[in-house]
Amino acid sequence: MIQIRAGALAENDIHDVLSNSRRRTAIRELRTSGGWITVRELSEAIATDETGQSPAPRCTRESVYASLHQTHLPRLHDLGVVEYDRTTKRVRACSGARDVGRYMTVVTGYGLTWAELYQALGVVTLLVVLAALLEVPVIAAVDPILWTSLALATFAGVTVIHLWKAARLPLSRSLRP
Repeated sequence: MIQIRAGALAENDIHDVLSNSRRRTAIRELRTSGGWITVRELSEAIATDETGQSPAPRCTRESVYASLHQTHLPRLHDLGVVEYDRTTKRVRACSGARDVGRYMTVVTGYGLTWAELYQALGVVTLLVVLAALLEVPVIAAVDPILWTSLALATFAGVTVIHLWKAARLPLSRSLRP
């Protein structure tokens, strides 16, 4: 079993979490919410996702709410993926959600997500252009506009590769319900 960091979830636990579409959708919603949300809000978002209707039918919302409250959120809480307060019926993502999220995201051949690759390119570009402007030896020998042009060309190349690979991704590999 490969672990991303000390204390990370085991692969078996991650695969168990991802085996259920409601848990996948719950984690996706919680990772984008940015904080605490109520179980009702979460169940409405999942029911809308499942049915494609907004608002989702009441029976679907109630079914999602019950399964989240009784089964999915306690399981995710025990694994450290979410923090679930049964008293206030509020929930938020924890550090384990990031471990699971890595398995929900398409990664590059180097083990990075595309977002991480773009972020790294941005930081490197910023540092190189700043070094050129501050006349750091060797780097300053090249005009900052050339460095910027090279960076933009690299971003364009990576974007083309990203789009090309995304277009070739088989539907069966998709984790969306």
